[in-house]
Amino acid sequence: MSTAHQLPLGSVMVDIAGHSIDAAERKRLLHPAVGGIILFSRNFESVQQLIALTEEIHSLRQPPLLITVDHEGGRVQRFREGFTALPPMRELGTAWDNDPGEARNLARETGYVLASELRACGVDLSFTPVLDVDFGNSSVIGNRAFHNDPNAISELAVALMHGLRDGHMSAVGKHFPGHGHVRADSHHDIPVDQRSYDDIERCDLVPFRRLIDNGLAAIMPAHVVYPQVDMKPAGFSEIWLKDILRRRLAFDGMIFSDDLSMEGARTAGGVVERAHAAFGAGCDMVLVCNDASAAERLLAALNGFVTPATTHARIARIHGRGGAESPARLLHDSRYLSAVEAVRRIGSRDGDLALVR
Repeated sequence: MSTAHQLPLGSVMVDIAGHSIDAAERKRLLHPAVGGIILFSRNFESVQQLIALTEEIHSLRQPPLLITVDHEGGRVQRFREGFTALPPMRELGTAWDNDPGEARNLARETGYVLASELRACGVDLSFTPVLDVDFGNSSVIGNRAFHNDPNAISELAVALMHGLRDGHMSAVGKHFPGHGHVRADSHHDIPVDQRSYDDIERCDLVPFRRLIDNGLAAIMPAHVVYPQVDMKPAGFSEIWLKDILRRRLAFDGMIFSDDLSMEGARTAGGVVERAHAAFGAGCDMVLVCNDASAAERLLAALNGFVTPATTHARIARIHGRGGAESPARLLHDSRYLSAVEAVRRIGSRDGDLALVR
């Protein structure tokens, strides 16, 4: 059995190509600037394979790398077979319109199932919930948003966050300060939102403020330009991250950049320039996904880069903690089984959302 490398976590999150780690990826994950890994559908074959993969990743370093995934529900759920099929958050918004109290309960149970299943497989964090307001404009957000009412979003997202905590997982609110008003998809374009700060504050910032007041652990900013506030995308903007998020909203949690490989990030230059711009704006950790050569260029440029102590403390607060059950033990846990039944009822109107077990 090899001994884990004693190595402080860095400020870059990378990915891998397949179901296991090859020699080049292992070397990359041991780079001092790396602090985490994000998994995708291509990294998943089965529950047992996922557990073996996360155990291998966690064994590489001490403290262990942060293992993350985009696992929201609906069309953004990376792991399927052996996991409960989670509804898109819009389903919880529909439930809210019928019975707000029951919708809060369902949101909490959804968060609990989401966290319990991922933590049982060794995943520390899911980048969820989406806090964007659904203005009916954005196809990339669409039914990932809870609702078009920021107060309903706030109530449901707080409940979901409590469910995540029940399952020993932190929440990550995205996409600050709001991606829902723009039509363009930041994966392929540079969206521009022409609204004033006052308009954004009255609507889009309401869910973020509410979750921050309830102890939100992490936030991911949008690759969206809000020219009435700053000509830089929010993830590269000191105004948005330092002045508004840190000072006005008093947020002291982790700030993850969105993927620096996305088209919406190209205004900052190449990947090295993008990373430095994100760090300068206030991001604690930057993501470089689906581009191994870009990740290598960035890591080479960051030799000697010292991750701030504040970032180390924030990573420690969001890292997966004890209490996670194994998948086999979950199936004998009455709280979990009850929550799964509740999630099944949410999706009973849509055959595509039936329970996968």
